Amino acid sequence: MLTRLLAVLLLLPIGACSAQTEAPEEAAKPAVERQEGRDYVTIAEPARFTDDATRIEVVEVFAYSCPHCANFEPMFVKWKASQADDVLPVQVPMAFGGSGEAFGRLFFAAESMGVLDKTHQATFDAFHVDHRQFRSLADVIAYYAELGVDRPALEATLESFPVTAKLAKAQEIVPKWGVQGTPSVIVDGRYRIVGGPEGGLEGTIATLDHVVEMVRQQRRGN
Repeated sequence: MLTRLLAVLLLLPIGACSAQTEAPEEAAKPAVERQEGRDYVTIAEPARFTDDATRIEVVEVFAYSCPHCANFEPMFVKWKASQADDVLPVQVPMAFGGSGEAFGRLFFAAESMGVLDKTHQATFDAFHVDHRQFRSLADVIAYYAELGVDRPALEATLESFPVTAKLAKAQEIVPKWGVQGTPSVIVDGRYRIVGGPEGGLEGTIATLDHVVEMVRQQRRGN
């Protein structure tokens, strides 16, 4: 498996990157009511990525090569830090195509090894700050080794059953959510955030807050 993946060129498209941009700074505006169908949609085939149904799962589907995902990353990190214990933030790579599958394996392997703190933001930076060229999976493995990740352990983990299972689940479930571009945010496996009337990524965060609270009230029976 690893030998086959090493031959995959990583410069192939990883999937659509949605054309969300940062909203320009404006004077404070009154809160806008969120509308289903405009700001968020109900998913026809609800599905959760994790097995923890006790918490409100919030999944960001991302791609390292996507500049909008790179812009959204610090916003999502800040958002996660402010959440109550009943919210479970999760990140899932858009793992389709040769490069998408390769980077999906890398993400889940790094997660399994507990080294995302070394690799996750660094991979975004490699693409969008350093404009580093990754021509094969071997190039990225070498880069992760530069970051202090144990190379033999990483190579073994890439082929492990847990990583393969998570990759397969991502490939199965992301289409059910109707994801066509990145970043995309899914709440409780039931709602996909479209954006917000404010526009840009700020609108996405504002709608996300609204839908999380909506799900919280639904769970309380309100």
